[in-house]
Amino acid sequence: MNGNPILALAGYFAALSLFAIGGAQSAIPEMHRIAVDVMGWMNDRQFADSFAISQMSPGPNVIIVTLVGYHVAGLLGAAVATVAMCGPTCALAYVVSRVWDRFKDAPWRVAVQYGLVPVSIGMIGATAFLLVNVADRNLYGAAITAVTAVIAFATRINPLWLFAAAGVLGLSGWL
Repeated sequence: MNGNPILALAGYFAALSLFAIGGAQSAIPEMHRIAVDVMGWMNDRQFADSFAISQMSPGPNVIIVTLVGYHVAGLLGAAVATVAMCGPTCALAYVVSRVWDRFKDAPWRVAVQYGLVPVSIGMIGATAFLLVNVADRNLYGAAITAVTAVIAFATRINPLWLFAAAGVLGLSGWL
């Protein structure tokens, strides 16, 4: 797989899709590990920028997979990475949903459902931790991240306004 980037993208993202409990966001740390540390397809900054673009873009957050694929192998890489990330989970979700409804009152189903909530939250928290470590290269960046997190948690302000404010601070040379 290492010799052919298209096969590598397909293999990594197809496997990753099946372990992304909580959605693509929960798989960001592993995507980073594969794209930056293992395969060397991009550096930390490029990955963080791809993540930021995926969050600012309309549509599903899984677009980061498309951006990584595009960075590695152009339009074909983008298509392969996206299909590899979405295809297996769509097929699995279809099969599981057919069975899941049959056992809606079963005690094991309730236990599994409640057990997956903290797993999803933990994986998304790992994503936040990884991105903060990659993006905050100085004290100002860390302060902006902390203030943004507090404001987002304590108010109902749309996060896009917070991203825009942080972007303005970045363009002004504070970061």
